[in-house]
Amino acid sequence: MREQVTFTPIGVVRSPFRTKEEVVRSRVEESVGEIEIFEEYKAGLRDLEGFSYIYALFWMHKSEFRSLLVRPIFHPEKLRGVFATRHPDRPNPIGLTVLRLLKKRKSVLKVQGLDMINDTPVLDIKPYTRRDIKEGGRFGWLEGLRRHLDEVG
Repeated sequence: MREQVTFTPIGVVRSPFRTKEEVVRSRVEESVGEIEIFEEYKAGLRDLEGFSYIYALFWMHKSEFRSLLVRPIFHPEKLRGVFATRHPDRPNPIGLTVLRLLKKRKSVLKVQGLDMINDTPVLDIKPYTRRDIKEGGRFGWLEGLRRHLDEVG
């Protein structure tokens, strides 16, 4: 059974990036922006300021799904299954990122590590917790790239 799913954004991103290309060309880990939470969801931010990092789930509203096989943006040498990548053009363009929470001011979260374009709809915010740290993780095809870079570097 396939159900239709509907999301209601809880907020919007205020980003220095206006296009996907600007995000790709930037040093994302240093980028700073804001997530404005809509007034009716503001109470849900209570107690968030005690966390260093948050997850943001968002709708990649400028993405265009074309294929289940994609060329990863930073490693385009080979086609990969879209579900084995972070490529933005997906069947359901839901994004997930970990952001450093710099400051909470009323209903605005100042964050670092922003990889979203301006006006991106935010679907949810979750705290990054100790439970999220996993020892001994494997990284699939990306592990081979790391070994290759170590050999040539």
